Parts: sequence; C-alpha cells; structure tokens
Amino acid sequence: MERSVIELSRYRFECCLEALEDAKIMYEAGRYKNAMNRAYYAIFHGMRAVNVLDGFDSGKHSGVIAHFNQNYVKTAIFPKMSSKLIKLASEKRENADYLDFFIASKGDAEAQIKGAEQFKNWVEEFLKTKAGVLEDGDGC
Repeated sequence: MERSVIELSRYRFECCLEALEDAKIMYEAGRYKNAMNRAYYAIFHGMRAVNVLDGFDSGKHSGVIAHFNQNYVKTAIFPKMSSKLIKLASEKRENADYLDFFIASKGDAEAQIKGAEQFKNWVEEFLKTKAGVLEDGDGC
C-alpha cells in the first residue's frame, strides 16, 4: 500500500480521536447538541480513515457512508450493528445541527458518545490487524 495512503488513513483516524475527545469535553460542559455533533464526526472520520485504503473519498456524507456500508459492512468486515450506529448518529447529528428547537438530552449525548467510542474501537482494530495501518501504541 502506498505510504501516502497509509499516512492519510492515520491522519483521519487521529481526527476521529480528536472529535471523540471534543465530544466528551462538550458533554462534560453540558453542551449536548455539540457533543452529539462531535461524536458523529468521530464516526465520520473513522469511516474516511477506512475508505481511503480503497482510494475512495466523497464530498458528501452520504457517499462516505454508502461506500463504507457497501464495502465493509455488507462484506462483514465490520458488524451489521455499525451500519445502524452510523445511521442513528447521522440522524441525531442532523437534528442537533439543523432543527431550530431540538433539545438534546444528556442521555442522547451519552448514547451518541458511547456509539462513537464503539465505532472508534472497531476502526482501530481494523486498522491495526487487517490493514496494518496502525501499530501497537498508535491510537488510544
């Protein structure tokens, strides 16, 4: 695999980690809509870290999600539950970002962060064991 692709995958995984940490900071500050946004973006960056290994990227979230689901969930590389988690996180993020009077609860934000943490773990394991992109000591 080309070195630049590996570096880009690592960088995107670092973005995943940073967004997840930001989600936790926002949660602790009681900024639940922002926490939900950052938790979704942790998932999104995780998908992009995986998709780039195929040479794929998209300017649209739907494209990133579709490619990931088609090439990694449908083929059972990632569990089916990951697709459901992505869909729910995307819907919650859109509500939090775009609905004027949407109120994000502490429980909603906590669930979104837990989902993002699980997704991050799946991506990290894949990048270490199957793709060889991360080594022990990389990630968290």
